[in-house]
Amino acid sequence: MTSFCPTTDAAAPGFFAGRTISELATELRAGRTTSVELTRHALEAIAGSGPRVNAFAHVDAAGALAAARQADREIGEGLDRGPLHGLPTGIKDMIDVAGLPTTAGSAHLDGRVAHTDAACVRRLRRAGAVIVGKTTTHEFAYGPTGDRSVHGPTRNPRDLTRMAGGSSAGSAAAVAAGMVAFALGTDTGGSVRIPSALCGVVGFKPAYDAIPAHGVLPLSRTLDHVGVHAPTVRDCLTVHDVLAEREGRGHRLDGAADAGLAPDAGLAPDTGRVGWLTEETPPPGDPRVAATVRRALETAVGTVPDVVWRRARACREVFYAIQGAEASALHAQRMEQAPGLYDEEVLRRLRAASAVSPERYAAALDTRAALVRAVGELFGRHDVLALPTVPITAPPLGAREVAPDGRVIPVRDALLSLTSPWNVLGLPAFSVPAGAVDGLPVALQLVCRPGDEAKVAALAHRLTP
Repeated sequence: MTSFCPTTDAAAPGFFAGRTISELATELRAGRTTSVELTRHALEAIAGSGPRVNAFAHVDAAGALAAARQADREIGEGLDRGPLHGLPTGIKDMIDVAGLPTTAGSAHLDGRVAHTDAACVRRLRRAGAVIVGKTTTHEFAYGPTGDRSVHGPTRNPRDLTRMAGGSSAGSAAAVAAGMVAFALGTDTGGSVRIPSALCGVVGFKPAYDAIPAHGVLPLSRTLDHVGVHAPTVRDCLTVHDVLAEREGRGHRLDGAADAGLAPDAGLAPDTGRVGWLTEETPPPGDPRVAATVRRALETAVGTVPDVVWRRARACREVFYAIQGAEASALHAQRMEQAPGLYDEEVLRRLRAASAVSPERYAAALDTRAALVRAVGELFGRHDVLALPTVPITAPPLGAREVAPDGRVIPVRDALLSLTSPWNVLGLPAFSVPAGAVDGLPVALQLVCRPGDEAKVAALAHRLTP
């Protein structure tokens, strides 16, 4: 949304770069293009810059063109399935698409082909979207860097020497490189928002369980969210509206209703009351990132007051305990039977996560319920909370430490520090491009209550140059 000067190592933008879903839908219905033409543009973009970016683990050209021809027939006959009808999309390699591999970026699942569509994929097909393939992921979605996968590292289209972020690396990179109109990812601690921030596109993690996770390989069942990468916030919400049907809704986080997190009837679709969220001792990062992001926000909406939240650190501690316990339990049998099939770094993290005791896990769940109630107090005074998505720019491929302000910090901790609390709390959170530092994208994270997403869309629209 916000423009910046790419580095000299940037990938050439594909056809869909800078084109919104509404613009493409209008072109289709006006007869100025066809779904087959759009799908061919997608396949050409993937073939052109795809090997350098490495955003796709599997491309289904024949299936995509068949779906595009069907979309053109339907539109020609007057059957309009909505704004996604005929538009090419990519699906993260954690999400089942019938007839295509779901490998989760791991040798453990080499040769695994899905027999049925995940629930979110079924809804996309009903809406007429054209699935061109499966996008790359950090192995088993267990990492925010996007460079540990049996399919190789995914590179940042804005600078191919940099990491794309993860774990939904391929989905964000595919949208940033203009390969598809939008893409689906998953987000357990920031895995949609982090790569969106580093690659310079919009990422949206909806409220917990807003989009069903049936048919999505889990990492941490109580933290996993299905999310969207797209050029604009409104594009993300368009996709969300298709995916968030009311049928088959599951449980919600304990305490959510008591925290005042239910939709607020009668709110006007304006920007509402915005607060700049900070901490008494903020996590380490590049001070230029926070300054750039805040400047973009206040240029758009005026002075924004500080909101000091004293429970952010507790949220991060709860996140690591819950994610560690749930991920290691899911992988216990694989770790015992075939440890050599894991990437060494992923295996090391899973083994470390196994140290989370049942008592610590139970305590984390109790603390989480209290935190969900406590965050409602912030939304008594503000409709939208704003902060950087990540406190650093995209690190070099393979980097595991950075020193943005002179302090050496682990890359993983830096990338997750500002996104993981919102998975614990189950709140909608967006990452919106907000300028650049050293030619690399930086992003504004906007968090709201379920039902207040229109306020974020209105605010994000003001950020558009």
